Amino acid sequence: MKRMPSSRTHFINLLWLQLIFSMDLRGGCLDTGEFCSASPNYTTPPNVSCNFTCVCVPVLQPLSPSISHPRVDSDGRSLSVSWRVNHSSLVGDVYEIQIGLAESHAVIYTRNLSLSSVDSDEYAWTWTSHVPLECVDHSVRVRQFYNRSVPSPWSDWVTNYGAQARQDKTQIFPSQRVLREHTSAMFCCVPPRGVGVIGMAFNNRGYTLRSVGATGVKAITVHNLTIPTTPIKELLLSCSDARGKINHTRNYISFPPQRPGNLRCNTSDMITVICTWDSGRQRHLDDGNKQNHTLHIENSDQNPIRCKPLSCSFPAVPQREEYNISVVVKDQLGEETESYSFNISDRVSPVVVVVRVSPGVSHSTVSWVVRGNLTRLNLLCEVTTDPDSSTQLICNNASGHCEVELEHLLPNTCYSARARCSAGGRLWGEWTQPISFTTYPMVTLDVWRRIKQLSDPNTRQVTLLWTPHVPGSAATVNIQGYVVQWSQGGQNRTEWKDGGQTQAEVSIDAGQHDLTVQAVVLTGSTVPAHITVPQRDDGETLPAKKRVSSNTAAGFNLSWDDADTATCGYTVEWCILGHAVPCTDAVRWVKVLEGNNTLVLPARHFKAGCRYTFNIYECTENGHRLLEAQTGYSQELQSVKSPSLVEPVQSTSSSVTLEWSYDEDDPAHPAFITGYLVTAQEVGSDQFNVSVADPRRKSVTIEGLQQNQEYAFSVSALTKEGPGEPTSITIGTRTNYAAHLAKVLTPILLLLGCIVLMWPQRKMLRSGLKEIFAYPAGMNIKTPELDGFLHEAAERLRSQQAEECSSCDIEILNTRPPLDETTALRDPDPGSQSSPSARSLLQADYCPQSVPALWDGPALHPITCVTNETYLHTGEDLSEAQEVPFTGIQSKFESASVLYAYISIDGFKVKDQTQTC
Repeated sequence: MKRMPSSRTHFINLLWLQLIFSMDLRGGCLDTGEFCSASPNYTTPPNVSCNFTCVCVPVLQPLSPSISHPRVDSDGRSLSVSWRVNHSSLVGDVYEIQIGLAESHAVIYTRNLSLSSVDSDEYAWTWTSHVPLECVDHSVRVRQFYNRSVPSPWSDWVTNYGAQARQDKTQIFPSQRVLREHTSAMFCCVPPRGVGVIGMAFNNRGYTLRSVGATGVKAITVHNLTIPTTPIKELLLSCSDARGKINHTRNYISFPPQRPGNLRCNTSDMITVICTWDSGRQRHLDDGNKQNHTLHIENSDQNPIRCKPLSCSFPAVPQREEYNISVVVKDQLGEETESYSFNISDRVSPVVVVVRVSPGVSHSTVSWVVRGNLTRLNLLCEVTTDPDSSTQLICNNASGHCEVELEHLLPNTCYSARARCSAGGRLWGEWTQPISFTTYPMVTLDVWRRIKQLSDPNTRQVTLLWTPHVPGSAATVNIQGYVVQWSQGGQNRTEWKDGGQTQAEVSIDAGQHDLTVQAVVLTGSTVPAHITVPQRDDGETLPAKKRVSSNTAAGFNLSWDDADTATCGYTVEWCILGHAVPCTDAVRWVKVLEGNNTLVLPARHFKAGCRYTFNIYECTENGHRLLEAQTGYSQELQSVKSPSLVEPVQSTSSSVTLEWSYDEDDPAHPAFITGYLVTAQEVGSDQFNVSVADPRRKSVTIEGLQQNQEYAFSVSALTKEGPGEPTSITIGTRTNYAAHLAKVLTPILLLLGCIVLMWPQRKMLRSGLKEIFAYPAGMNIKTPELDGFLHEAAERLRSQQAEECSSCDIEILNTRPPLDETTALRDPDPGSQSSPSARSLLQADYCPQSVPALWDGPALHPITCVTNETYLHTGEDLSEAQEVPFTGIQSKFESASVLYAYISIDGFKVKDQTQTC
């Protein structure tokens, strides 16, 4: 027992001696761990100062580190080395690393690395070069500082050799690499030995060359690399050497990986977990930076799982509820990691795999199956139909089969149903694909009737009319037929009608009867329609027809008085053919709900110029009874037929009475007749009109006409749109003989009265007339010679230029020659003178200058002279007048006279003088 400590002490001493003899003695400080120059052989590590006096003691120098051969990463810029770590230091290890160019060992990088705690015995270190490692050789060496003060010898240089120069071509680096966007990059050309590089271009743009190393390698630096916008996401790099050769290579520009966003995991069956995430910035399909995605389950010993770019699936770990996962995205430019933790029970998203629909008329059954055994999770499912329905229910069937009935659906309508489920309402699964289905049709009938009384007072013929209605428009319903039922004589009777028929005739008695019509279809259901025929009422009176106005755009706007006895509304009936009789196949009807007494019928269902009659029935418990009848046009037209005139036409000398025949109530008229228009026109004069406002008055007397004149008369029917086609006739008025007789007899009677009154003075009147109308005694005028003279004078005057004459005063003078120029003067009637009455007849309406004179003596040979004297202006002296002789015409007269005439023309006077000598 006592030898044990002695043996241990000897062993320690021997070990200490071995260390002393195997290491160089150096001086060092042991008190505080600070470095100082206590020995001539001591080398202070870089950046370490010594500000105190220490006691130097001999220490052992550490061995030089042994580093591995450098490795180049895939990016071509990272250089990695490793060495064994000596953990004998008391205060931690410090290593100094140097990187230099292999040819000259010129140091281009130095770093001190402090390793206070290293888990493993080997440490790896990576250096990133700004120059591609292929461009030049790089060497690395390392040394250690023991206790941060005693340096070890440098390790040997280990070299990473770049690309070797080739004889055939110049090499370009980097080549076919992925470069980081928005960074700077250096590119180099390694030419064959003895060949110089004269130019480099990046993306067809030249850059300034710089030397790298001592072997003729040239390089350029490009700043702010950007991803090309062209379809090809590569950038061209070219190098020209002194031999005139140009070499090319391409590189990619990309961006580093993005951290996965919105990471989430779900399971549909508690067996497989599916995780998804967002990739962030989208990459182009031609991006050369391919990425790897891996999923790690941190709280499990499962291996990393290779994933797709946006999703990853893995089997659930049995009996594990909580999961801690991480998704790692890695590419040539780096890596990113996102972590996520979840409870698998909270991330259940059930999947519905089967959906079936069993349709009905107004309801349908939807069933489905949920994948996996999820009954313990309290499944909640939801079913929706498009349109208008949504239902939720709890589904805990062990088999995963669930179903629900959808109600309040429309018949014969297309729907689409889909379903989804969730575990306790926390996370809903995806909707299933819509399943389309069509509900069955429901056929209803709108029934009406028309009643005809037969010759037998106890027999009526009822025509049942119906219109099938199928709500919805999903499919055409094939109606097999109709069943008509009614009771007669205490017996129920049934009649079958084919599907194409819509009416049936039934004979009933005078009592009240209920009739039923029901459609028969292959699929779906039908609703029977009922109608009640009231008992015959002999005291019923038909209401008078009322005229209803219409609007071309709006159509008919019907309204009627609300009846207190109407318990089930009203029915409005009309014939679409208008006034056509019979109208069994063209009857239309509309039922109006109780409490409403108006109905608007659009104009598009009616024909213009066609009269329609609307029968309005009130619906009671005992059947329908006629309440009102209204008639009208959707649009009245002007072209009505012309009336027929009644002949012969009565006429007088001042009036004409026209009569015509016309059926103003004829339903075939294209408009209501509001009256008549009568026109009268005398031949060659204006037309005048006479209107008749009463359409039932068919005669008119036109007075104030002229006798014995022809007049054109026309008669046309009037409508709201104007007159229709006219009918015309020409009639002459008679002669008023009494008026003519009065006109003739009046002057005769006046003349007779004057004769009677003047008869006592008849002798005095006779003498006065003689003086007026008798020639002077002894005058003998040769008429042919006078006519010839006047004709010749007129021809000569006509040849003169005629001037416009505004007024003329002509004086004719017949004079006698002076007594002193006549040998003998005698009266042709001795002892008598020309009477004053004779002179007044000759000189009427003239201004005489002298009195007629007769020559007494032997026959003379007179000379007739016609002279025209013209005086220009009345204001001038008459002595300035110019005398123009026309012609001297000689003729033989038994007597001679002188004719003077003055003509005044707007201030000018023309004097014509005719002398007979």
